[in-house]
Amino acid sequence: MQFHLDGYEPGDPRIRPPHPAVAERGPGLPDTADVVIVGSGPAGLVLAAQLAEFPEVRTVVVDRRDGPLTVGQADGVACRTVEMFEAFGLADRVIGEGYQVNEVTFWRSDPQDPTSIVRTGRVDDVEEGISEMPHMIVNQARMLAWLRGHMARSATRTEPYYGLQVTDVRVGPDPSSEYPVTVALQEVDGGESRTIRARYVVGCDGARSAVRQAIGRRLHGDATHQSWGVLDVLAVTDFPDIRLKSAISSAAGSVLVIPREGGYLVRLYIELDNDRDGAMLRDRSTTPENLAEVANRILHPYRIDVRDVGWWAVYEIAQRVCDRFDDLPDDGAPGSPRVFIAGDACHTHSAKAGQGMNVSMADAWNLGWKLGTVLRGTSRPEVLRTYSAERQAVAQQLIDFDREFAALFSDRDAEPEKFQHYFREQGRYTAGVAVRYGPSVLTGDPVHQQLAAGFPVGMRFHSAPVVRLADAKPMHLGHAARADGAWRLYAFADRAHPAAPDSRLRTLGEVLPDLVARFTPPGAEPDSVLDVRAVLQQGHRDVEVADLPPVLLPRKGRFGLVDHEKVFCPDAREDLFDLREVDRERGCLVVVRPDQYVAQVLPLDAVVELADLLDAVLVRAR
Repeated sequence: MQFHLDGYEPGDPRIRPPHPAVAERGPGLPDTADVVIVGSGPAGLVLAAQLAEFPEVRTVVVDRRDGPLTVGQADGVACRTVEMFEAFGLADRVIGEGYQVNEVTFWRSDPQDPTSIVRTGRVDDVEEGISEMPHMIVNQARMLAWLRGHMARSATRTEPYYGLQVTDVRVGPDPSSEYPVTVALQEVDGGESRTIRARYVVGCDGARSAVRQAIGRRLHGDATHQSWGVLDVLAVTDFPDIRLKSAISSAAGSVLVIPREGGYLVRLYIELDNDRDGAMLRDRSTTPENLAEVANRILHPYRIDVRDVGWWAVYEIAQRVCDRFDDLPDDGAPGSPRVFIAGDACHTHSAKAGQGMNVSMADAWNLGWKLGTVLRGTSRPEVLRTYSAERQAVAQQLIDFDREFAALFSDRDAEPEKFQHYFREQGRYTAGVAVRYGPSVLTGDPVHQQLAAGFPVGMRFHSAPVVRLADAKPMHLGHAARADGAWRLYAFADRAHPAAPDSRLRTLGEVLPDLVARFTPPGAEPDSVLDVRAVLQQGHRDVEVADLPPVLLPRKGRFGLVDHEKVFCPDAREDLFDLREVDRERGCLVVVRPDQYVAQVLPLDAVVELADLLDAVLVRAR
């Protein structure tokens, strides 16, 4: 973490000085905003947290609830989501407080006694090496609290407005209007109606989204007519794997055991039988006691004695997705979208694979940096058109995966090994690291992929251990990047010493300053749009800071201080060049989007190709 750039400031360095516009705000809901976010769940608050990194952008968050969520709902935090929280400086909170999922056990009916269950397998939860971050279990309410804390500490001091529901969203006929979208709001307690005009509106308001309905979008798909109960309980049990994630399928039904944070709490996802449990489903007479009885029926011969219930719910699985995630009629329509939907507003599915909150947050991060940079004036408005195309494809993959996962989980006739094999086979998907964006204005064709096979174009930038040159600090390369809306240019050096005349890295360093200046607005920090970093092949004791080209030692802040944290060397125990299959002879340049997805892999001398890629996305500075 870097601070004290513009002078020594005592106190918590995470709390940034407020933007001057904060002092000018009046009390209550404003009449206008750059972005109005409807909903303060996972998608809404990740979006708000990302936009909080753009102090000049006025973001308003409204929610129909009367206050922050306190208990229940989603709990699985995939490896990729923890990587994302690291970019907000929050991963340590997730890891420090949550339950880390290390292994999964599988239980099926005993062939010798079908009324009882036996353990049939035990596997690692996450494949070795796919992420430096673990799979965690944390109450959704805590995740949202950390995001609100991040927003409150930011220069924008953003806080949600509660008790307001959307009654209408309209886009005006004049696209050149400063605030073309009008949002009608009604106080939930029956109070006054309000309107707010915005440049953009994002509906993160759940499966019954009012924003989705206002733009004429519909969820397409089917209900499975399968009902599940969820219990967060403190319990005493003789089931031996109560502190391990366990998938149980018996003749009496299925249960998914998810240990929770704190060492005692456990979540049970309990399959309800439409015949055996139909009466309480039809009469809506389900109680936590009923659900515990069903769990005990499935767990036989083991028993679980529920002592306290923290939260519970009953839901029916429905796998649905919208055909577009914005208000444009189709891909060929002119102009830029003004209204977007994210999270459950545009895709719904079962909870058993633990993907809902994770995919929703990824929707928001994908959209957030695009909105922020367009409003800041550094990205072309065309990038907003990529949101629906990229995330709708991911959501459709999720629906297809969830349908198969849910069917296999509940298939009591399948061989035990079949579900275990599928679980291992889909591990990269459930960890959140299998997403790959296709070629677009943001993502190039992988014509030079052989230069860095371990950084696939279109996939997330896979971090690896390095040692920072300036201070010999062992760290992860990906952790140096923040969720600040900047593109990263990672220059992986060729074999030559960076001070040698034949160093390709040095040659690149001589031409990059002009390219960086081309897209950096006057008065902005030199790394605010294009953040240039380098990874050398030499050890950190074999290179001096004076050997580096100036572009890797940018001067910043009102005192013109040197940023010494742009250059890294291999970790002797795990050499990044080997881990990520980077060409040692030629090196390469890995271009990474602000949401940490690889946009392109290029030779170190492909400056024209780099300029063409960036020119299609970024606005030239005036």
